[in-house]
Amino acid sequence: MNIGIYIYDQAEVLDFSGPFEVFTTASRVSDEDEPFSVFLIAEKDGPVTARAGYQVLPNATIDNHPPIDVLIIVGGVHTGEMANEKVKAWIAHQAAIVQQVATVCTGIFLVVA
Repeated sequence: MNIGIYIYDQAEVLDFSGPFEVFTTASRVSDEDEPFSVFLIAEKDGPVTARAGYQVLPNATIDNHPPIDVLIIVGGVHTGEMANEKVKAWIAHQAAIVQQVATVCTGIFLVVA
């Protein structure tokens, strides 16, 4: 199962690090052969600066990512993302085709935008 976690500048670190750790640990300790493939997705290539200046290098972009089964939208200072029509359109499209969409904290605002 492919777990895509959408991150953006000023995302809360725990909001993406927590789910990332949960799914990668579950995969590591599973009797199955890696049931979860977990990856971080951002709008563009290059580092994302999360809260407190924490820099993260996403695995993929919204234009170039593996198929997603579960999309997780994280919280943070989301006002810039709320004004980003490309990101909102991508989220809406993914919500229509993935098996499950989950949000953490204020990430919900990006799904209902």
